[in-house]
Amino acid sequence: MKITFEAKSGHKQDAFVVFVAEDGKLDFFDKKMKVAVKRSMQAAAFSGKKGAILAIPGLAETNTSYIIVVGLGKLQDLKLNDFEKIGSALVKELNARKAVSAQVIFCDKLKNIAEDEAVSRMATGMLLNSYRFDKYMTKKLKEKKSTLKSVRFIVKSAPAARKKFDTSRKVTDAVFLTRDLVSEAPNILYPKSFADIIRRELSPLGIEVKILNRKDLKKLGMGALLSVGQGSVREEKLVTMQYRGGKKNQKNIAFVGKGVTFDTGGISLKPGAGMEKMKYDMAGAAVVTGLMKVLAARRAKANVIGIVALAENMPSGSAARPGDIVKTMSGQTVEIHNTDAEGRMVLCDALWYVQEKFKPSHIVDLATLTGSIVIALGSEYAGMFSNDEQLPLHLISAGKEVGEELWQMPLNEVWDKAIDSTVADMKNIGGGREAGSSTAAHFLKRFIQKGVTWAHLDIAGMAWVNKERTSVPKGASGFGVRLLDRYVAEYCEK
Repeated sequence: MKITFEAKSGHKQDAFVVFVAEDGKLDFFDKKMKVAVKRSMQAAAFSGKKGAILAIPGLAETNTSYIIVVGLGKLQDLKLNDFEKIGSALVKELNARKAVSAQVIFCDKLKNIAEDEAVSRMATGMLLNSYRFDKYMTKKLKEKKSTLKSVRFIVKSAPAARKKFDTSRKVTDAVFLTRDLVSEAPNILYPKSFADIIRRELSPLGIEVKILNRKDLKKLGMGALLSVGQGSVREEKLVTMQYRGGKKNQKNIAFVGKGVTFDTGGISLKPGAGMEKMKYDMAGAAVVTGLMKVLAARRAKANVIGIVALAENMPSGSAARPGDIVKTMSGQTVEIHNTDAEGRMVLCDALWYVQEKFKPSHIVDLATLTGSIVIALGSEYAGMFSNDEQLPLHLISAGKEVGEELWQMPLNEVWDKAIDSTVADMKNIGGGREAGSSTAAHFLKRFIQKGVTWAHLDIAGMAWVNKERTSVPKGASGFGVRLLDRYVAEYCEK
């Protein structure tokens, strides 16, 4: 979708978008239109409440198919996130009206919010909610699902808004890459093809991409990662992405993603119902890939390492069994009690590898790790565990700014002891159904070296949405890209 910013009203559009506050003041200029719109508002008992939308068809006073009136509520109560919500709802309304083009006369009476930031945030909401994964649909179905092709914002601070949105578009492009990866069919996206996409997308941006194959992983002693993929004909991969945007003496920060491109559960086979959604069990890796793209695109002043551990968890004669014992890269041994607790197995070797090779000051890992976190937090928050006090505060703050919320979960020695094994250093699940997300976090914590700050984000409830949310159509959300980009921008760049 093409989005532009101009200072003056221009060409004919299918829809004309204007705003009204609850005090009844309208923010557009044509007197004839104002009278007609006011009459329609009165007839519809439209008061201008925040987020309310009124579509008025074919007024004689205008040369457009629809006038869309958007309520702002009380101007003093408006927040920056509200403009993204309005933009997200607006693109849905315009598509419902079969509009191909729209012109938005942006309100110019805002209080305590910069106009360029508000209009950029609204445009971002529109763009994010315009996403469709329709590459396998026929042309006819594509056209049926989405019609809107261009939006022109008429705003006094057009140059500033244009500059602001340029950065937002880079972030949105990265979110779209993440959504594309998560949405892709598992017969198309598997460890090798995923690794190839990373190289193709990121290498031109100046990111150094290295792909380790099964032979390399065996040499490194990554028995945990290898155990997850050994039942599949698809070979495991570990991909490193190195971006050097900071000073030479600036320490690396690292982001590690779980990339199980399809998860059957292995020998501990999942129920068949809903298994098709297990293509998104690589969402953590997709988020890290998208994050690296935006950091390079906007030339972030930080040194960042992205690591993704890629495997396909399949049942076969060569698959790992419950009862198997494997040795991790760290030298610690793991007794496998459940082959469906595979995410922590691919992550533990990746976490150890990034610490040994790149010596990061801190690490954030992301994974669709446990169903337990969905039971606890639903689809409103991602769960966060950390061995630090400051890092969680920074991540939570960054998340709130972009509408990607985190909730800090507890760690406890009791849950750490729950993963002790009688025949190995640890087992890959706890002893029962209690505190499943916490025991998984404690498993990962055992692979964090002394002095390294770490946070684990369990995004199982956030990576895929069954109900449309602000800026997120149904399907892959891309949750985490905007959050972590904002975190890097505010707390890691020097």
